[in-house]
Amino acid sequence: MDAGDSGLDPSTPVWAVFGDLMAGLLGAFVILLVLVLGVQLELVSTLESEVKKRQAEEQRRTALEQALAVPLASGRVTLRNGRIGISGSVLFALGSDQLQPEGRQLLQSLAPPLKAYLGARAEMLMVSGFTDDRAVRGGSRAFEDNLELSAQRALTVTRALIDAGLPASQVFAAAFGAEQPVASNADAEGRARNRRVEMAPVPKTADAAHTAPAAAASAAAR
Repeated sequence: MDAGDSGLDPSTPVWAVFGDLMAGLLGAFVILLVLVLGVQLELVSTLESEVKKRQAEEQRRTALEQALAVPLASGRVTLRNGRIGISGSVLFALGSDQLQPEGRQLLQSLAPPLKAYLGARAEMLMVSGFTDDRAVRGGSRAFEDNLELSAQRALTVTRALIDAGLPASQVFAAAFGAEQPVASNADAEGRARNRRVEMAPVPKTADAAHTAPAAAASAAAR
């Protein structure tokens, strides 16, 4: 078989064919490099965003701790993961939605620092009521179930904070009943921990500002 049969032009130098091959490989390498750099830039951007988010959360937590330094030092209030916790026994008698004197005094002490904290941020305060899993009984009035009891308690705390000076536009109530327990309901100690009210700053959105208060008001009207 001669050169004509092979399809190669005998006048084409070998170095030219080799150059074309290298150019193709170089182009593929460049494309691969660009793709790798693009992925790396995206990862760096994601990492920077996560770092900024964590820094913001840490600054928020520190600011909240500073705002609540006095109540936290008293031991009657806890702060975990940005959620302010108050034992239900401090606020209410068993099966009741009426504030006890100690509970009202505590809420009055919380209102000023919470007002200052929320006033400096685009956030609202969500007041959440929780109960144990025992059927509702006793108390000054009848409740249909634990969800209604938790709703009434959250509303009572919300109203007390408003009466103490927290703007109504910066606070709303939510009810969870026996859901989201923090301890086992199998013993008295665990049930006491589950009967609680928590307060947590949340971003001020249209849903938080309008939907949640409407839902709480609906529960209160039952």
